[in-house]
Amino acid sequence: MSERRLVAVLGYSNGRRGELHPVCTARLAQAEQEVRPEDVVLLSGWARRSSRSAEAELMAHAWTRGVSRLLLDRSARSTYGNAVGAAAAAGELGVSEVVLVTSSWHGRRAAVLLRAALRGTGRRVTLATSAERGSVRARLRELACWSLVPVLVLLTRTR
Repeated sequence: MSERRLVAVLGYSNGRRGELHPVCTARLAQAEQEVRPEDVVLLSGWARRSSRSAEAELMAHAWTRGVSRLLLDRSARSTYGNAVGAAAAAGELGVSEVVLVTSSWHGRRAAVLLRAALRGTGRRVTLATSAERGSVRARLRELACWSLVPVLVLLTRTR
């Protein structure tokens, strides 16, 4: 495996019209602090409506740092989808490390799912989180989502 890294930035949206949500903006800013010129960056997130731009596209328009390659995953609809997509990209690229960029309140669950998706590959996961706290609603949703983690971890093993 090469020493290049994949920096996977997870999107966030609440259906805003054509603009980045502040949570997503904070994640993107964190990613721009973490990235190195030789890194490949994966921007991940879908469009809740077909008439709108995907979160990945909105992040790409806001991206300002030079990198080896910028990839968009417009299909990831959930943290599970983000993890599976990032693991697939890491495999295709042959990177040795995936830097996972998300929010502090979301990082632990996202990292568990990504590590499960990368299990047995020898690839490292490094977590880089933005400092914003997230709304009470987002944090409660995150807590509820933990109940699905055991099932999702099993699903990643069958892929």
